[in-house]
Amino acid sequence: MEQGKVIETLKKMRNKKRNFSQAVDLVVSFKDLDLKKPEHQVDFFITLQNSPGKKAKIAALVAQELAAEAKNVCDEVVLQDDFPKYAKDKKILKKLVREHAYFIGQANIMPKIATTFGRFLGPKGKMPNPKAGCIVPPKASLKPLYEKLQNTVHVQAKTAPVVHCRLGNEKMSDEELAQNFASVYDQLLASLPNGEANVRAVFLKLTMGKPEKLK
Repeated sequence: MEQGKVIETLKKMRNKKRNFSQAVDLVVSFKDLDLKKPEHQVDFFITLQNSPGKKAKIAALVAQELAAEAKNVCDEVVLQDDFPKYAKDKKILKKLVREHAYFIGQANIMPKIATTFGRFLGPKGKMPNPKAGCIVPPKASLKPLYEKLQNTVHVQAKTAPVVHCRLGNEKMSDEELAQNFASVYDQLLASLPNGEANVRAVFLKLTMGKPEKLK
């Protein structure tokens, strides 16, 4: 899709100022996809050229080997020894899931992570995911991954023929937002069985604004 059309639409969307910085989201609906077929499902992570303008809180689910590194880098750390506490208390487990965008898991304890957290992380699409690099060895350096995840978005359509993802916020320039749009849209087309022929409609939307149609 032409960058000029994206920039023109973004300029049009900025005509009403709010008292807060609104998110700029991309919404794409699909046609002729059978989401019961794994090859038709959309599920990828992409690192944007420009920060999407919102800090991603990241939790680490690790054993003692990674404890010090995780505590130095991540926003919250749950040690393997504390897993039983979360298994018994759904309230704190749900709070953990709600407050964090990504979860890093130590590879050699992934079965225990799945047993304790899978029922709550799985439906939210937040299980430590190798596609995002979030399953790590016991001696991993976590800072590069943490920094990469700050610019990463998860694009997913498994149950409904639509994706919705954040491109940034209205404090960003039209050019920065258009670059992020191009990154997501190009990879999205590459992930579809028939490319653009599977795209029904494309919209950009501000938090409080109406969707503006691009296609």
